[in-house]
Amino acid sequence: SFLTWRLCCEQPLGRRATIVSIKPEFPSEVHNVISRQVTRDSIVILFYCICNTVCFPCRHKYPACSCRKIHSDAKPKDPFTLAQKDLMSLYDDIKKELFVSKEELKSLCDYYFDGKGKAIRPMIVILMARALNIHSNGAGDLLPGQRAVAMISEMIHTASLVHDDVIDGSDKRRGKRTINDLWGERKAILAGDFILSAASMALARIVCVYSLLFLGVEIIFVCDTGEFMQLGSKENESERFKHYLEKTFKKTASLIANSCKAVSILVNADPDVHEIAYQYGRNVGIAFQLVDDVLDFTAGASQLGKPSAADLKLGLATGPVLFACQQFPELHAMIMRRFSSKGDVDRAWQYVVQSDGVEQTNFLARRYCEEAIRHISRLRPSAERDALIALTHMVLARDK
Repeated sequence: SFLTWRLCCEQPLGRRATIVSIKPEFPSEVHNVISRQVTRDSIVILFYCICNTVCFPCRHKYPACSCRKIHSDAKPKDPFTLAQKDLMSLYDDIKKELFVSKEELKSLCDYYFDGKGKAIRPMIVILMARALNIHSNGAGDLLPGQRAVAMISEMIHTASLVHDDVIDGSDKRRGKRTINDLWGERKAILAGDFILSAASMALARIVCVYSLLFLGVEIIFVCDTGEFMQLGSKENESERFKHYLEKTFKKTASLIANSCKAVSILVNADPDVHEIAYQYGRNVGIAFQLVDDVLDFTAGASQLGKPSAADLKLGLATGPVLFACQQFPELHAMIMRRFSSKGDVDRAWQYVVQSDGVEQTNFLARRYCEEAIRHISRLRPSAERDALIALTHMVLARDK
């Protein structure tokens, strides 16, 4: 019962979150961690310092709850299987939102909504919504507004992919030719804009509280800011790593975090619960992108559905490269010139392979997943909550 669950927790929910200001300074023992050989212990310290200073200088603090009781004795269900029923009609609903009479524009907009994508974002949103509904009132049925948020999250994500491909000049995405390669850059930009405007209209229809409207605007604003940050770099090595993680949050994790928070707002007025949903999405989102950056070095083009070493070719220094700098200082100059000189990409690739950059990035991703588990474990046990916990392990194990 709900009462039994509350009694088995060390600390109950219901206490309003307090905000603790954290000084944006690293402890002396890790002040120069980016400029020397990184150990596992220093990465752990760096992880918590960055969590408290980079993305959120004022981090919410609330009582921890160690309740991790599995909903039943059965093995947790596969997240995709659990959300499959809700995901089946997702792309049909999106196509209805994008319905236009002009055939060519319709073909452009429908191109990526073929049901062959990972659908990670809407799946997380659906599972989070059901877990929150069970936590709040014991019933897991999706509210219409929550289902709409899942749909909107996929639409915003896809619009960002269309625009990314134009910026990067990519010719392959999800194992097939990109929209800009097939129809040209101008039409691709218009298609991305159209998808984004349709998502905004869908959001406007479910906005019942001001905070949800603000969240929708913030999602789009922060995603665009993250994309812009990706085009720049920092000369200072310590600032460079913080810049990388902040960009990762804004470009990838912010959409998941705010979508999870949105479905929480629709069912529960408790800010502590909103924070649980937000922090789970934030930490899983960052971990997902860290693993994605690793796969650029460890997976083949056939697995990724796009060329490998794509980030290096675009002049981007991701986690594996930044960690590799500790063993190969020659990488610093390459990073500043965005791997633009002849042979830079090949040399940088070799340095990363010879270093422990991939291992260190994977370790950092595990730390973020552990944070996600810590937050989501505060919800009432349910199959959906357990699936969200299982999802963190799937994020770390993914190979494409």
